[in-house]
Amino acid sequence: MDRLDAMAIFLAAVETGSLSAAGRRTGTPLATVSRKISELEAHLKTALLTRSTRKLALTDAGRSYVAACKRILEEVGEAERTASGEYSAPKGDLVVTAPIVFGRLHVLPVVTEFLAAYKDIDIRLTLSDRYVNLFEDHVDLAIRIGALPDSSLIATVIGTVRMVVCASPAYLALRGTPARPEQLSAHDCVTSERLMPSDRWIFPLGKRDLSVPIHSRLVVDTAEAATDAAVSGLGITRLASYQVVAAVRSKQLEVILDAFEPPPSPVSFVHAGGRLLPQKLRAFLDFATPCLKARLAASALDSRGPGTL
Repeated sequence: MDRLDAMAIFLAAVETGSLSAAGRRTGTPLATVSRKISELEAHLKTALLTRSTRKLALTDAGRSYVAACKRILEEVGEAERTASGEYSAPKGDLVVTAPIVFGRLHVLPVVTEFLAAYKDIDIRLTLSDRYVNLFEDHVDLAIRIGALPDSSLIATVIGTVRMVVCASPAYLALRGTPARPEQLSAHDCVTSERLMPSDRWIFPLGKRDLSVPIHSRLVVDTAEAATDAAVSGLGITRLASYQVVAAVRSKQLEVILDAFEPPPSPVSFVHAGGRLLPQKLRAFLDFATPCLKARLAASALDSRGPGTL
């Protein structure tokens, strides 16, 4: 029995919650997954998992063993990366993920410059607005927008973005400019359903939140579509500042209700950390951190007044 292989499959089963999902993650037939875990249990002379038709559950022995497996596999991985030179020189493959629009506007240009400077590093850049699990999806570095939950991950804040309400000057001239969030109920709105509900928008009001009913004339699933619809004069939209900065600066959109915005959301680099960072990751962090800080600062919308920059 290859114990390291069996440990990796056992860990995959625990993290995914089923033997079939572990098989998909590791590319192993279901029968082989079941056999390897059974062999591991036979070798240890104890049950690690209790199996039911719906889910797996760790036994007491399994809970302590899974922590040991994680530590052992991490140490083996580090030893292999050290032997291959990953810690001594910046080289190898790097997997980075970022939100779609932010990634296209800001991360991709930085990645392009980085690759020109580091010929021995290749990058797979995944742009997605879904939450990406660094361990399950084998990601080296994530760029995340918003408050982060407590975890063992290492986070570095590189800037902030605002959540702004805006509309085209033509729409505001025709329908009037709302002075308070409650007045949005009398307006047509355009909502990006990935960011917020389509029937109400939440605004901070002192120590409580104000829930404002709205009428979404259009619901879309991308920020670009919401921006384009608002520019065309269809209605008022609410998006992250970096998503509309070009339209605001070209005066196609005007920021309104800025006095009622929530606090700016942090933009962070997130990675697993560890005793040693691979040189490829350290090189990217050192290169990208000042670049993205500068880009965020340069593209920030000023909050001195509606529509100003």
